[in-house]
Amino acid sequence: MSAVRRMLSTLVVLAGFSAAAQSQPQPPGSPQARPPVDPQVRTLRVEGTGEVKAQPDEAFIDVAVETSAPNAKAAGEENAKRMEKVLGALTSAGIAKRDLQTRNYNVYPEYTPSPPQGGEPKLKGYRVSNLVSVHVTDLSKVGGLLDKALAAGANRVDSVRFGLSRQEAVQGEALRQAVVRARKSADVLAAALNVKLGAVLDASTVTEAPRLYPATFAMDMAESRAAPTTPIQPEEQTVQAKVTLIFAIQ
Repeated sequence: MSAVRRMLSTLVVLAGFSAAAQSQPQPPGSPQARPPVDPQVRTLRVEGTGEVKAQPDEAFIDVAVETSAPNAKAAGEENAKRMEKVLGALTSAGIAKRDLQTRNYNVYPEYTPSPPQGGEPKLKGYRVSNLVSVHVTDLSKVGGLLDKALAAGANRVDSVRFGLSRQEAVQGEALRQAVVRARKSADVLAAALNVKLGAVLDASTVTEAPRLYPATFAMDMAESRAAPTTPIQPEEQTVQAKVTLIFAIQ
């Protein structure tokens, strides 16, 4: 078979596959299965936004232990001892083991600065970092847990993040508000245009997750031992939803 005939045969096969794919039924809910709005129908398109503010009811504290030693084994063993004390202090304070999760564990070499006269920096040892995330449901304990972790041997607090365990309910309320506002806008526009609204032909929405504002810390160990309980004020969470409605005009 010549090269031209082989090319024509390939194109015919590909065209057959394409036609077969287009004729396959689309699964329910897929964009292809969604019937478009009839362009012959007069429509009115409106948008609405809903916003709900809620106090957070959970927190995530990221605390870490960093250790250095001439070799990786010694740095790792020292890190393990100190982290065990930190975890023990947290569980003694009422944190369940299921609410403690290792987020990051790193071992990396440390070098001396490059000599001014040139040359390669020399290996001076290894640093081990173990980062644990603590899930807290009683926000009044966040400051005290930070203090206990630092006193037990943690030497880094990366962040305190607040969240909503009831996020779906808050998002649902934001969406309800968005629909109500969109409907009011449609009523105002219809009255101004002297037309009557029909059924909703299409609806789409976008729900935004809560805006989290994590607080970061860099505490000195000596100061944290002498200081009173660290005050922590959780940020109010904001959830937004946007909806687009398309009404038929009777």
